[in-house]
Amino acid sequence: MIDWPNVTASSQQELGLKPEELQKSKCVLGFIPVIYYSILLCVGVPVNILTAVALSRLASRTKKALYYYLLAVTASDILSQLFIIFVGFLLETAVFHRDVPILLLHSVSAAEFAANHASIWSTVPLTVDRYVALCHPLLHRQISYPARARKNIGVVLGLSLVSGVPFFWWSDMWRNSNPPTALDTVLIWTHVTIIYFLPCSIFLLLNSLIIHKLKVRQRQQPCQEEGGSKIASPRLLGKTTAMLLAITSVFSVLWAPRTVVVIYHLYVSSVHRDWRVHLAYDLSNMLAMLNTAVNFFLYCFVSKPFRGAVRDVLLLRGGPLYPRRALPHPLATTNASISSLYSGNTKRSQRDFTPLSPHRARKPS
Repeated sequence: MIDWPNVTASSQQELGLKPEELQKSKCVLGFIPVIYYSILLCVGVPVNILTAVALSRLASRTKKALYYYLLAVTASDILSQLFIIFVGFLLETAVFHRDVPILLLHSVSAAEFAANHASIWSTVPLTVDRYVALCHPLLHRQISYPARARKNIGVVLGLSLVSGVPFFWWSDMWRNSNPPTALDTVLIWTHVTIIYFLPCSIFLLLNSLIIHKLKVRQRQQPCQEEGGSKIASPRLLGKTTAMLLAITSVFSVLWAPRTVVVIYHLYVSSVHRDWRVHLAYDLSNMLAMLNTAVNFFLYCFVSKPFRGAVRDVLLLRGGPLYPRRALPHPLATTNASISSLYSGNTKRSQRDFTPLSPHRARKPS
């Protein structure tokens, strides 16, 4: 990040190296990363705390598993901001110049990777939940409830914590002057697989199935309307899907440069020796960390209930989530939730209120 010397010639082996091997790549950004991460931390943490409070209210009022998954993503983003941005980038690098006990340095590294994995993989059960909700709605009504969501979140967070342990031995790319070892190769490929290739493959597969299902349903809607059956507007079904697609797409875009640079560092040119790779690595890290602070704005743009919950939190209001309104028809409550679209309530209501034919209504003489 900052152009402090990270290689010394204190041993005889280092004195035997060529000068170009001892020279550290220049950091052309200077103090820009420190300013950037400071702003990102000052904005991101309060915004994520506000998001967590709003989602907690929505989860307690609606009892929907969706908001528990979003709450887990937000909590993981807060942990990533504290461990990676505040402790890793600002304290260790900018303040202490990484002049800290080696055990503490590696312990923080393991905690950073654990928080990073939790932030990314918390989105996976959310994607699975949305896929089941749209493609298998009856099954979703049976398996999607708060207790199961909390259990799934606990499993993801536990696995994320365990997956961070091997990265206790992660090598410092900025300051390691030696070529990558076999251990570095294993850790780097494990890292890019966990944080990018595997979750992005899941996102791509499930999102493709969701989009295909929505297109099929949209094509079937005119036929169902001609048959006299009433179904909900695709816009109602697509709000949550749009939020999911936005979250996963932003993640894929912001984390792609870092994945490419890390693999480039492994096989082509080292971050330590090439200032261009050093610059690319710094910029890619800045983009990746931006992902921890953008979800709030995505939620506000897509979700009206979330905007209402945020407004209530900012105005210190604890009233009902939605104002009570007079229903135009006593059966209007059957369309209050998306899950009822698939339960057959509409068909049953139409059957119950269909007038009897004259032959059936005539009493026997």
